This record gives sequence, C-alpha cells and structure tokens, in this order.
Amino acid sequence: MYTRGESKAIKQKILGMILPITGENFLQMFAGTVTMAYMGRVSPLAVGAVGIGNLVFRILWSFFKGIGVGAAAYVARKFGARRHGDIQTVARGGLIFVLIMGILIMGILFRTAEAMLSLFSENPVLLETALEFLQIIALSLPFAGITLFVSGVLQGTGDAKTPMMIVGFLNLVNVVLGYVLIFGAGVFPPLGIRGAGYAFLMANVFAALMSLMVLRSFLKALGTAGPGTGDDSALQALRALLRFGIPTSLEITFWLIASIFVSRAILFHGELEYAAYQLALQVESFSYMPAAGIGIAATAFIGQALGAGDEELSRAYFTEIKRVTLLITALSAGMLIGAPGLLMRLMTDEPLLIPLGGTYLLVMGFTQFPQNLMLLYHGVFRGAGYPNLPLYNTMIGIWLVRVPAVLWATFVIEAPILWIWLMIVLDLLVRYFIARWLFIRKRILAPTGTQPKIFEME
Repeated sequence: MYTRGESKAIKQKILGMILPITGENFLQMFAGTVTMAYMGRVSPLAVGAVGIGNLVFRILWSFFKGIGVGAAAYVARKFGARRHGDIQTVARGGLIFVLIMGILIMGILFRTAEAMLSLFSENPVLLETALEFLQIIALSLPFAGITLFVSGVLQGTGDAKTPMMIVGFLNLVNVVLGYVLIFGAGVFPPLGIRGAGYAFLMANVFAALMSLMVLRSFLKALGTAGPGTGDDSALQALRALLRFGIPTSLEITFWLIASIFVSRAILFHGELEYAAYQLALQVESFSYMPAAGIGIAATAFIGQALGAGDEELSRAYFTEIKRVTLLITALSAGMLIGAPGLLMRLMTDEPLLIPLGGTYLLVMGFTQFPQNLMLLYHGVFRGAGYPNLPLYNTMIGIWLVRVPAVLWATFVIEAPILWIWLMIVLDLLVRYFIARWLFIRKRILAPTGTQPKIFEME
C-alpha cells in the first residue's frame, strides 16, 4: 500500500501529464478556430474548402498520430525497465520510418486527393478550391509525422510539457503567418486560401525542426543518465512500434470515416441542424480536452510501472488516474447538463440554433462518465500490452452500433434528429461496458499469477 504522501506525489505526476496535454489540445483547437475565422473573412466557399480539405488530410494524418501513441507505449515500458538502449534504437529507427512513410503517404494523397474530395461534394468550384488547399498542406505530412513521433517518445517518459511547447510554437506560427499570407502585409500579397495552406506547411516545418533538436538533446541526456540496457534490434523495435501504432491509427481512421456518415445523416435533417451540431461540437470539444490526456497518462505511467516490474505501483497509478478522471468528468458533465443553452449562446446569437445545439449538449453531458472511463480503460490496455483491444472495441461501437443505428434512424424510420444523439449515446455505453468487461475478464493489473500472459513487445 502506498502512503498518503506517496499517493499525492503520484497524483501530481498524473496532473503533470494531463494538464499539458489539455493545454496542447486547446492550442490546436484555438489555431483551428482562428484559421476558420480568417476563412470566414475570405468567403463562405473558403470555409467549406478548408473544412473538407482538413478532414481528408486528417484521415491520412491519423497514421502518424497512431505511431506517436505506439511510441509512447513502447518507450513507457522500456523507460520503466531502464532499457535506455532500446529507447535510443526505436527513436532513431522510428524517426527514419516516419520520414519515409510521410513521403510515401504524401505521394498517395497527391494521387487520390481529387477522388477523396469528391465524396463530400459535387460542387466543382468548391472541389477545385479544396484541392488547391489540400495539395499544399499535403506537403506537411512528413514534418507532422516527425513532430507526432517525437511527442510520443517524450510522453512515454512522462514529459508532456515539451510536446505542448512545440505544439504551441507550431500554432503561433500558423496563426501569425496565416494572417500575413491570407490577407497580405508589407511585401506579402494576399493569397487567400493558399495563404492558409502555406502557413500550415511552414508551421509544421518549424515544429519538426524544433522536435529534432529536442530529440537530439533527449537522446544525449538519456545516454548519460546512468546504466541502462537494451538488446532490441532496429527491426524488433520497429515491429513493436507498429504493433502498438497501427491499431491506434486504424482506430482514429475509423472514427474519422464514421463521422462522414454521421454528418451526412445530420445534413438529411437540414443545414440548420448541421450548423447547430457543428457549434455544439466546438463546445463539447472543450470538455474532451482533459479527457484526451487520461488515456495517454494511463498508457505512460502504467507502462512504466509494469516495465519496472512494479505491479503495485501500476495499480496505484490506475487508482489515482481513475479518481482524477471522475473529478474532471464531474466538472465537464455538470457544465453540459447544467447550462447547455448558456454554452450555446457563447457560440451564436441565432435563436434557432441555440435550442438545437443545447439539446445535443444536454444529451452528451450524460455520456461524459462512460466516455471518459472508456478512454481510461483503453489507455490501461495499451500500457499493459494489449494494443488491439481498444481497436476491437472501437470497431464494434462504431461499425456495429453507431453508424448502422444512425443510418437506420435517419433514412429508414426517418426519426427526429434527437434519435441520432441517442444512437451516439448507445454507442458510448456499449463501448464502456465492453471495455470494463475486458478489464475484469482479462484481470489486467491483477496480481501476478491471476492474469494471462501480457503481450511481449520483444
């Protein structure tokens, strides 16, 4: 058993991970909101073009996000076991891998961009504008891959502050340079939507260079941090990285693809309903920011504890992360349930949009507990060596519950839009209960001898 003082120190480490990740997510959303505001001053067409261009970009970007999570899981186990040589191996090999894959995926996006964009609209002017934007930001994929990978390596050691600073720098460059290039200033002519693309590209280039400098310093410090072992070859380290990264990449990709189906179903009810949904999503995203750090904290700290062979510490981390999760969730749920109309008024003064978006926020407020606890369990699965369980759970929830239920409610029985919100609730509840059942069934974090063999990364 850990003393009260030790539990307090554990909680401080957890908050030291969750709070910077929350700040990182806020900075990303802020930059995205500012960019869309810039586009709103250019033209409504530019807003739509940037919107669908970003969605296509993020489908392929999700591969690198997953590799970053895989790096965090791998590094956490090795860092806990003090196998610094393995961390250096995966850092160097993984960096080369994401750079090569970035170039390859960039080429794929160039060849398929027009076909992928055509799934969203039949408006030739909108598609041409979106294609122009997408072809510019596609150039940033290798650089974004470097930044996401380095962030994962650092988060695996428990350092979330440095990635937050890198992302903050990226978004600052994007916002400032975006204004200059979009609207023109001094010797720079106004480039409109192309300016937004160039600003995004340059911001990712600068962030990648900063990430490389940080990684170099990290590896140098790691080499002088004292005795550490490592016997993984570059191929073994890469295989382990992909075993953790690919399932997460697929999980994010499935989520993004499913959002297309849900968006089309909402649009069936009308553009007013869709606008209310988009505004409500912006509000809900604030409640999701700290929740996003829960899974990463669970992966990093539980992975470190198990890597060090300290099962008691892993259970102590789980207990404290769960307490923090419940506290954060109580606050976010209270806001969404207690003041949905007020929150919508902060986003719009259109009287028809407020009640539509308010209803969505109210319903989602009741899903905060199952959603955030599910994220906690998914993080534990990755840290404990079960990287496929979150993917399987997401596949069941998205493709067997959410998408078919939403399409059935919308196009078969033509139910009111409230039914779409309720189908989303059903999906989250199903995934929460499956995650909890898997956690209990596999006796994850149970004492040695009472749990199945943990997936070995070596």
